[in-house]
Amino acid sequence: MNPIKVGLLGIGTVGSGTFNVLKRNQEEIRRRAGRGIEIAVVADLNTERARELTGGTVDVVSDANDVVTRPDIDIVIELIGGYGIARELVLKAIENGKHVVTANKALLAVHGNEIFEAARKKGVIVAFEAAVAGGIPIIKALREGLTANRIQWIAGIINGTTNFILSEMRDKGLDFDTVLKEAQQLGYAEADPTFDIEGIDAAHKVTLMSAIAFGMPVQFDRAHVEGITKLSAIDIKYAEELGYRIKLLGITRRREEGVELRVHPTLVPASRLIANVEGAMNAVLVQGDAVGATLYYGKGAGAEPTASAVIADLVDVTRLHTADPNHRVPHLAFQPDELSNVPVLPIEEVTSSYYLRMRVSDETGVLAEITRILAEGGISIDAMLQKESREGEPQTDIIILTHLTREKQINAAIRSIEALQTVLSPVTRLRMEELN
Repeated sequence: MNPIKVGLLGIGTVGSGTFNVLKRNQEEIRRRAGRGIEIAVVADLNTERARELTGGTVDVVSDANDVVTRPDIDIVIELIGGYGIARELVLKAIENGKHVVTANKALLAVHGNEIFEAARKKGVIVAFEAAVAGGIPIIKALREGLTANRIQWIAGIINGTTNFILSEMRDKGLDFDTVLKEAQQLGYAEADPTFDIEGIDAAHKVTLMSAIAFGMPVQFDRAHVEGITKLSAIDIKYAEELGYRIKLLGITRRREEGVELRVHPTLVPASRLIANVEGAMNAVLVQGDAVGATLYYGKGAGAEPTASAVIADLVDVTRLHTADPNHRVPHLAFQPDELSNVPVLPIEEVTSSYYLRMRVSDETGVLAEITRILAEGGISIDAMLQKESREGEPQTDIIILTHLTREKQINAAIRSIEALQTVLSPVTRLRMEELN
């Protein structure tokens, strides 16, 4: 059987990794796929570099439109990134009857509903394992491996840059700005790290996982997103003293009223496996009603780890290339006409436990006033830590951990606490998840 022909859009870090791994393991991949998989053409604006990376063994063009309309191409790999030209090219590839493999989580989180519907109408596949958690096969696990389960919740460390920064802040006691510069020097953070440090990248990924887990359209615009830029080294230190570690988590949870979809710094008990994921590694914890908790751990970025996921999709598409479209695994795991419009809950309706830190005057009655406000708001205290004031400095830090409560209740209590004359600075609030 003739090899299946592939067009590659973009031969940067992941593109070159995909080309190299496919070439290196071509015989193993052929035996698994049932036929060869061959990159026939590469589109990249830097054609000279593309020819150098491919060794002159494939056609190289500067215009990606030449690839998505080429009659002999069966599968298009989109590794350009972004929302704009990538969307146009993916839709044009689909219109021309090409299957698409992409690592573009931003594109699918924002335009996924449009793209999946276009693919359904044309009877082609859009595969996106590499869009979430790099080389970790979490999309396949959610769509296929856990299909017998009613997924209850997912919590993931799904951005290696922020996990590296938080690990360094904890290990070295450094502030955010210092560690960010270190991460940029080491190549863990981009020159413009906004998508990573503001939580946007993680929100793209958890949006896709949420849609697959709960059988609903992708709804990135309804996700609550907070990054790590305002996180203080002192809160990481206090969390450690209380037996917790702070991680930027993407969380989605099924509740009777709807689905929680959120990204934010989160206190996790230090005894949990996911709390001990350090450096630039990723991990995703999935709770299913039948299987219980399952943890997926590995490299969430990089040339060859991400290429591993891209090629796994290539093999899947090759196997299913001639199959009846109705017999393929649906893009979002559930049949398209069975997707539910379950509401995504606003953050004020989320239920969580909370870490509260406040700078207060070191005088009699302050703690009593604070605990009174919490009690009147129906908020139960789980633990408390009061630091000793420094000599000659009549103020101190109070740290309170609460039991589960609704966010709007904690927000109301914080407003009342901050109105006290003895509270000297805004209250720092972080959410907590037991993940048990």
